[in-house]
Amino acid sequence: MDLRHLRYFVAVAEELHFGRAAERLNMAQPPLSQAIRRLETDLGVELLHRSTRRVDLTDAGRGYLARARRILGEVEEAAHEARRIAAGAVGHLTIGCVGSATYSLLPALSRGLSLELSGVDFSFRGEMLVPDQAAALRTGEIDLALLRPPIADLSLTVLPLRRDRLVVAVPADHPLAAQRRVEVADLAGADLIVHSADRRSVMYDVVLGLFRDAAVEPRIRHEVGETSTLVTLVAGGLGAAVVPEPVTALALDGVVFRPLARPAAGVDLAIAHRTDRTEPHLARAVSVVRRIVQETGRAGGSSPVG
Repeated sequence: MDLRHLRYFVAVAEELHFGRAAERLNMAQPPLSQAIRRLETDLGVELLHRSTRRVDLTDAGRGYLARARRILGEVEEAAHEARRIAAGAVGHLTIGCVGSATYSLLPALSRGLSLELSGVDFSFRGEMLVPDQAAALRTGEIDLALLRPPIADLSLTVLPLRRDRLVVAVPADHPLAAQRRVEVADLAGADLIVHSADRRSVMYDVVLGLFRDAAVEPRIRHEVGETSTLVTLVAGGLGAAVVPEPVTALALDGVVFRPLARPAAGVDLAIAHRTDRTEPHLARAVSVVRRIVQETGRAGGSSPVG
């Protein structure tokens, strides 16, 4: 059945006049009358009582009108939904965040995504290391990841966002807390807290690379899996740590952050998703996240990338 016949019938049933219905539909009256006759023939029932003076609905016509209105409403709603999906305005996305990015970015991301993609339902998972993020992206457990490159996975698209400077977190009563800046050499002999090597943390490699380049032997006392735990141990006086600058958003009592006296030293932040994921709402979210992250980075002193 042609949906046009339903629209024709609804117009006639509401106007109860073929002439007015034809005018409303912007068509001639004879084709409209013929279309309604064909509809009745196809159904095998009379929908309208016709006379020279008036048109009335039969009992069958009244029942058919109610269903026809619902069908046309569903069709219009489906079209509206399809347009919203194509525009990336609806859907659900889970974003997995590396710990050092979560603290400073999550408030801005939550607000920005909710405002700009109000029809998309977002959820966040924090304190994820890169290997866990990559695995979760592959399985679909998360849809997007804010992570620290490098990541060697050809099934993922990785887009650079910004470069975060490195800072040194020390206990408030540590001698280095009195310095304006800290050299890697100043950490020689100091107890260090680092991300876990067993969990293949990017920051573990970055920190060890700094010490190797400075020809300083690191004295690692604690390895942890989460950045929040790392900073908490610093606050407890158990050692110092090198962390990305956004971690300063934690602002725990007992912790002092000092710039690392190597301006070029830093760690990249990127957004990643499975390459075969092409949903419009995911693409829109990537665009919004990239802008928000770069704006947040400029405000916090990080350098935009890409």
